[in-house]
Amino acid sequence: MTKNVMIVGVGGQGSLLASKLLGKLLLNEGYDVKVSEVHGMSQRGGSVVTYVRFGEKVYSPIIDKGEADYIVAFEQLEAARYLEYLKADGRVVTNTQKIDPMPVITGAMPYPQDLIGKMEAKGFAVDALDCLSLASQAGSVKAVNIVLMGRLSKYFDIPVEKWEKAMEESVPEKFLELNKKAFMLGRGKG
Repeated sequence: MTKNVMIVGVGGQGSLLASKLLGKLLLNEGYDVKVSEVHGMSQRGGSVVTYVRFGEKVYSPIIDKGEADYIVAFEQLEAARYLEYLKADGRVVTNTQKIDPMPVITGAMPYPQDLIGKMEAKGFAVDALDCLSLASQAGSVKAVNIVLMGRLSKYFDIPVEKWEKAMEESVPEKFLELNKKAFMLGRGKG
């Protein structure tokens, strides 16, 4: 049975490190893993999507509409943008942060209001938390990606120690303690 995780965010937020960490963890667990990065404008500000698929045997790295078990979103609007990819019983794990896209910055459109409430009203399971505050509490606003991985880990039957081992293999030594703290804050154990 193949499981599908979409990591959606804005360029410069660390979504690629998040997918690398998740891929490393799942490989360590013995799964066949396919990771595919689909860049919009991956520079700071553009939409970035990464697919992580894992199971006994994975044949394609692409996730089609209605196939994602999880959408991990660095920003509310990105979560809403990719909802059509979520399975009926899937879950959205999202940062509550709002990052204005270009049409909002230029004044062409307002930022949509109450996106999390609207997603929940449509019947989607949404786990939303202020990852920016938690990352800041861990020591760096750049750790939002690891806070999100900590939150996602609550839905995986894989011990924290194994996530930490994958972190040790994915994160530079000088940022390891900060990232471990961010991970635990995301899990809800600060």
